[in-house]
Formats: sequence, C-alpha cells, structure tokens
Amino acid sequence: MSSWASDLESRGSGLRSEVVGMSDCLFCRIVEKKIPAKIVHEDDQTLAFDDVNPQAPVHTLVIPKKHVAAVQNCNAQDEGLLGQLLLACAKVAKQKGLAESGYRVVVNTGRDGGQTVFHLHVHVMGGRHMAWPPG
Repeated sequence: MSSWASDLESRGSGLRSEVVGMSDCLFCRIVEKKIPAKIVHEDDQTLAFDDVNPQAPVHTLVIPKKHVAAVQNCNAQDEGLLGQLLLACAKVAKQKGLAESGYRVVVNTGRDGGQTVFHLHVHVMGGRHMAWPPG
C-alpha cells in the first residue's frame, strides 16, 4: 500500500473515500492508461484486468470506468452500471474458461470488508475449488 493510502487508512475508511480524488485513485489511473495493467475486457462502462496479487489461479478485477468509491456510494442512477459490472464479470469468467466449472464473484466494501482500493471493484476468481465460508 502506498504511503498516502496507509496514512488515510489509519484515519478511517469513511475519510479515505472522500479525500482520495480520482487523480490519486489507482484504478482511475489504470482506466486512463497511466498505469499498465493486463486488460482482459473493456466496454464503454467497465474495464477488467488481472489482479497483480492473485488469490486463485484466475483472479480478475472488474471495475466501473466511472469513479465510485464503494457500493454504499451508489444510488438509483447507478443501476445500469451495477448491472453492466455483473455482465462484464460473466463475460470475463467465460473468456477465462470458468463458466462451466464455476467461479466466485466478490465485492469487498469498507475497511472491515477487506476493501484496500477505494474504487468499486468486483473480484472474479476461479480455477480451483473455493472453500466456504471465506476468510
């Protein structure tokens, strides 16, 4: 985690989502192609790229191109975007060969939920049996 992220994390997750602007957001910078990523899917509203710290043989992140800090920051106007995120997850799973065997779709929300980058993102993980309950 970068020093600014660690500093804001120590102050609490609510502050972090307000303080970190889009220009400082890691995922916004990936959307802008200012930071390299292995992009596996892109459409007008979403971008998907392989996680740099995979927790399964297949671990891809699907994000909205629009900056949204977390699920609780969404509103009724985001219904279409949220649907598009799930459709993109299904496309990524099929592309990665997970559709038949199964996969997990996870959204971590807030510090206690395990969210480390405060830009809404969906984890698509598979390629092995996923135990339950998670963490």
